Amino acid sequence: MSVQALYVDPERGPYVELLGAGNCWGVERDAMSYRGPGPVIAHPPCKPWGKLAWSWLAKNARDGIDRSAEKACGPRAVEQVRAFGGVLEHPDGSRLWAKCALPEPRPLMDLRLMLFKPHEFTITIDQCDFGFPARKRTRLFFAGIDPANIPPLPPPGTPTMCIGTRREDRKGLGCLPKTMRHITTQRLAKWLLLAAGARR
Repeated sequence: MSVQALYVDPERGPYVELLGAGNCWGVERDAMSYRGPGPVIAHPPCKPWGKLAWSWLAKNARDGIDRSAEKACGPRAVEQVRAFGGVLEHPDGSRLWAKCALPEPRPLMDLRLMLFKPHEFTITIDQCDFGFPARKRTRLFFAGIDPANIPPLPPPGTPTMCIGTRREDRKGLGCLPKTMRHITTQRLAKWLLLAAGARR
């Protein structure tokens, strides 16, 4: 069964090249309708669940825009990962963990050494370690995956740009454009593909 990439940017992201267009579900192909059977890599929209969700909601209300469908992608993605196995990626601090009662992050080494491997678990990574130009702390929720079979994590990366706009955050680095902040690097996508295939 082929791994499916859900809630991705098929035009700018790496998944079409890695998986083929038929296994990628983005804006033009409703990822919420995916019903298996293959394992998934899910990148649901983060704005409704991030630390600045209040600002996003306020702006939508002010502009008279209904974004409830976008917010619904998060819980639906959790359902899909739990049903078919795979991994969900979201920013560190995402409120989706509290909403869906997801396990809090633990070190991958601890999970591998556990006598009884958990059916569901979360780890935290920095996407900079996978070639992303800026520091980007990220949570990965796994279901139906054996943590002992997850590929090794890469060594720490060095940022060349910054996501924060405050001077103290930038530390002399250029600010990464908003249009680039959601893109998954090919290195991370390949790692996630290997991880999603490490089913129990």
